[in-house]
Amino acid sequence: MTVHGVGIDMVHVPGLRDQLADKASGFAEGTFTVGERSDAAGRSSGDPARHLAARFAAKEAFVKAWSGGFFGAPPHIDRVDLRHVEVVSDAWGRPALRLAGPLAERVGPLRAHLSLSHDGDYAIAYVTLERPLEPNRLEP
Repeated sequence: MTVHGVGIDMVHVPGLRDQLADKASGFAEGTFTVGERSDAAGRSSGDPARHLAARFAAKEAFVKAWSGGFFGAPPHIDRVDLRHVEVVSDAWGRPALRLAGPLAERVGPLRAHLSLSHDGDYAIAYVTLERPLEPNRLEP
């Protein structure tokens, strides 16, 4: 495997909470999958905005990591539907990214590593993307 790109993003939780409260904007429905909203609502902290902030940071970090792998080249997709970048958790609560739709087709065989964290009013996400080595190419 070879690193394709890295991305990091930080989100101000109170600011995201304000966006979520504006139901007329459709922000939550246009950004998060039903599964992400349900998972955040079911967390023991009782503050879905805290968990959605980390998921929003993960989506933005993914876009940075993916597009950063094409430095100097034009974008491969003009606009990313953030609902096609879904943060899922395993049975032990460890996060991972699941891609869907045309984004999954375009991205191809990348492996994503995701780390999420919260501290006070901020949530942060870090994404590393790996691409399989090309045939007959050895890692240094």
